[in-house]
Amino acid sequence: MSRIVIALGGNALGNTPIEQKRCIDEAAHALVNLIKEGHEIIISHGNGPQVGMIQLAFEKSSKIDEKIVQMDLPECSAMSQGYIGFHLQNGIKKELRKQGMPWQVGTIVTQVVVNGNDPAFSNPTKPIGGYYDEATAKTLMENHPGEVYAEDAGRGWRKMVASPKPVDIVERDSILSLLNQEFIVIACGGGGIPVVIDDNGDYQSVAAVIDKDFASAKLAELVDADFLFILTAIDRVSINWGKPNQTELSEINVKQAQDYCNEGHFAPGSMLPKVEAAIQFAQSGKNRKAVIASLEKASLAIKGLTGTLITDELPIQLVR
Repeated sequence: MSRIVIALGGNALGNTPIEQKRCIDEAAHALVNLIKEGHEIIISHGNGPQVGMIQLAFEKSSKIDEKIVQMDLPECSAMSQGYIGFHLQNGIKKELRKQGMPWQVGTIVTQVVVNGNDPAFSNPTKPIGGYYDEATAKTLMENHPGEVYAEDAGRGWRKMVASPKPVDIVERDSILSLLNQEFIVIACGGGGIPVVIDDNGDYQSVAAVIDKDFASAKLAELVDADFLFILTAIDRVSINWGKPNQTELSEINVKQAQDYCNEGHFAPGSMLPKVEAAIQFAQSGKNRKAVIASLEKASLAIKGLTGTLITDELPIQLVR
């Protein structure tokens, strides 16, 4: 039996609650099959579209009705963890009943510790919230010193927040306790709610966004997982993407993976953080393996029949 952390992309869950429930119903069969095969699983997920939708709703509503206050990013992240977890719990539980399995499902609203001195705080690069024209964005920065707005891919100006690296997970022991009681655990949604430790040893939330894949790698490390599965829309990672010599990778070691990163084979906002998170986990302990694969073929990926396997020791094999 293996312990597996499974990272689901926020975009893979759709853009509306209705789309999300449909996507989860489709994903539940593959996830429950891993349990049926004797594995323990912890599920993390992205929340990019969802947290932006929540924050934008409060932002717009507060301009219409003064009784509605704008909600800070940490609280919006907590809300997204709750409602995505609610849908995941129901979808997975329905599949468990269908297959006659006794496992339970639980969501933990998860806080992730970051370093208050992380360089990311002095260089906010993660766009959140609505779009503005340049003049409005500059006015917002004048009225709210310390906030940063920048152009986002030619679509308008958006608020930028820091994306620090995860250091620890506050609810780690709770996650392990549920796992030991035969729960499928949903945790670290959206990368977790970023917190720093103050001078009194208390946790203080910060307006930042932790990359979901890096948080999942840290979670897998801290719960002593055997596998980190980063599930996305493709069956395997490729180098020379979109070129005549595009090549899929079935097995690479961390050195080869890092070389490909340095050579610019992976897009910063897409595949690069996934590969870097896989490297991080594979290096974190003996016999730890990371797999980047499609959600639909997760049960095949653990058998080595699809996906890209990244370890600290395997030689490369190419699949065209």
